[in-house]
Amino acid sequence: LTSMDTEESIRANPLDGVVLLTGCDKTTPSTVMGACSVNLPTIVVPGGPMLNGRFRDETIGSGTFVWRIKENKHHKVYSDEDLTEAEICSARSAGHCMTMGTASTMACMVESLGLTLPGAAAIPAVDSRKRTLARLSGRRIVEMVKEDLKPSDILTREAFENAIVVNAGIGGSTNFVLHLLAIAGRVGVPLELEDFDRLGSRIPLLLNLMPSGKYLMEDFFYAGGLPVIINELKAYLHNDCITVNGQSIGDNNAKAVCYDNKVITAMDQPLKAEAGIAILRGNLCEQGAVIKPSAATEKLLTHRGKAVVFSSVEDYHQRIDDPELDVDADSILVLQGAGPKGYPGMPEVGNMELPRKIIDQGITDMVRISDGRMSGTAFGAVVLHVAPESAIGGTLALVKDGDYIELDVPNRRLHLDITEEEMTRRRAEWTPPPPHQERGYVSLYVQHVQQADRGVDLDFLVGGSGSYVPKDNH
Repeated sequence: LTSMDTEESIRANPLDGVVLLTGCDKTTPSTVMGACSVNLPTIVVPGGPMLNGRFRDETIGSGTFVWRIKENKHHKVYSDEDLTEAEICSARSAGHCMTMGTASTMACMVESLGLTLPGAAAIPAVDSRKRTLARLSGRRIVEMVKEDLKPSDILTREAFENAIVVNAGIGGSTNFVLHLLAIAGRVGVPLELEDFDRLGSRIPLLLNLMPSGKYLMEDFFYAGGLPVIINELKAYLHNDCITVNGQSIGDNNAKAVCYDNKVITAMDQPLKAEAGIAILRGNLCEQGAVIKPSAATEKLLTHRGKAVVFSSVEDYHQRIDDPELDVDADSILVLQGAGPKGYPGMPEVGNMELPRKIIDQGITDMVRISDGRMSGTAFGAVVLHVAPESAIGGTLALVKDGDYIELDVPNRRLHLDITEEEMTRRRAEWTPPPPHQERGYVSLYVQHVQQADRGVDLDFLVGGSGSYVPKDNH
């Protein structure tokens, strides 16, 4: 909806160039999608992260901290008063989440695509250099209009491949996959799920930021920011890709210097040897699913367990802490009805909180599977974006309590261990859920939204409209 609003606002007004002021998770990809569809000269100015949070003697990151403190509250490490104080301390300034959540990932995405001036992604929102960035971007868009430098000139297949490589190196959010696919669809660049695995799986983790690491975006900025990551990864990049300043991404970042190797590591001393988002296949996800290995408990990346199935988010909330729930540490939590059509809207509920009785055993991670999304600030052995989703009859809809599921991330496999005959029988008995709403935008969305493997864009928005307005609209 935001991308439609952006596209029509640009088309309906006498604009020669566009400056996109972006912030939290959805604003960056949606406005970029809208601008790409019109294809006028465009530059992005990211809003920037909040300053680091600090609670007593602990550095805390927004989002990631919320998930961890919930666990600590269950164990009575923190009181309700402690929790209130910590919440206040976690947001010290204006800006988006300062972990490597989706907002920070999106800022890094547009910089690695070449849509921002160099170094833009990590500047804190309240730093005076953000104003300097805005002023320089304003000057540059005037020059871009004169040069007729458009998104279609910058967003080549090679630029998208660069973004995938950089996202792996920073341990970016799983939401990156959906949003990059959607942007590629708007500019007509063919991009498949396998590209994320093929290009990203061999890239080491170089950035020590929550949720995959220890530090926060303010630390990243002081350590040198994204230019250092891009320069470290130059052997894996298309360094001649053009950016909004008219220079190549290689030239822009060739002189980048790391000022803190605890935050940004070198290629020969990575935090993890492989950091990319893994793409899973199997009879439980014929069109794919994703998992972020760098944020998961390593021993759970190869796991076989019995399914505990929740038919909806509401069902999950109603039963997850039931003392009678048949669940143990080896179980696999399965959530249905969280996909783009089924919820509708594909909410960030995939990182289901563990059952209370499991947390009380000191266990902090379990395998979880859903057709929904997960906050980029979250962590765990969480399989997401299962396609086709349960609401349209994907295999996820057929899973029952007690079924064995096998997760094998090294071999990129997700398998429901039932016979073909049983699968056929269940599929024949399956009936689709009733529609959530039969009018308005929600109805339009459900009718036209694509599946996760295509980026969850509306099918009639794929491609571009161009900037021409055929009639006088004033």
